[in-house]
This record gives sequence, C-alpha cells and structure tokens, in this order.
Amino acid sequence: QLQLVESGGGLVQPGGSLRLSCAASGFTLGYPAVGWFRQAPGKEREGVSCISNSDNTYVQDSVKGRFTISRDYANNTVYLQMSRLKPEDTAVYYCAASSSYQHFCQMVRAGYDSWGQGTQVTVSS
Repeated sequence: QLQLVESGGGLVQPGGSLRLSCAASGFTLGYPAVGWFRQAPGKEREGVSCISNSDNTYVQDSVKGRFTISRDYANNTVYLQMSRLKPEDTAVYYCAASSSYQHFCQMVRAGYDSWGQGTQVTVSS
C-alpha cells in the first residue's frame, strides 16, 4: 500500500507564492507517476499537473508559466510550486499516485489509485 501526506496549504494574497508538498511512504516503486488535482467550491475536480518516472510532465493551460511540478526521489516527495497566484486558484488541492502511468502521465482521475487527504489553498486579499 501507499500513504500520501500533504502539507503547505494556506492563505495567500493575489500575486503571492506557495509550495505544496506530497510525501509518500510504503511501496513507492509501484506508483511511477504522481499528479495534483484541485476542486473549487461548486465545481468538479480537475487535473492541474502530473509527473512521470521519466520526469515527463503535464501542466494545465490555465496554470502554465505559474505552476511547476517536481519530485525528490531520495525523499519520495513531490512538490507543486505555485507562483503569481490568482483568486481563481482557490481550491482544495489533492495529491494522487498512479500505478498505471509510467513514462508519460495523464490527468484522468480513474488512472490514479491512491489519494491524499487534500489541502486548502485560499487566494484572497
């Protein structure tokens, strides 16, 4: 099994920055790809970014140039660096791991097997 623990959420002002962390423990080798999803109030959950075991990444168009995903293999941790934050970025952010995706990843909810608890990100003045 795999356990995911998230941290780094909070309240920031528009234009600010925040870094989310997702620490994995357990059988990490069985989950080659990791992705970040978010869900705003009254809206459906959407994919934000993902990274494969070959370090190939996908970033949603709405956050390109502002969000960067990376991973630290030694510490089994995936990061989402968020910059120039906007009020529309306000959402609960979820970290998820996939046992199916390998060299490339996709933002399809059904492709992810293990999910974190979610962390709240609020962008407001």
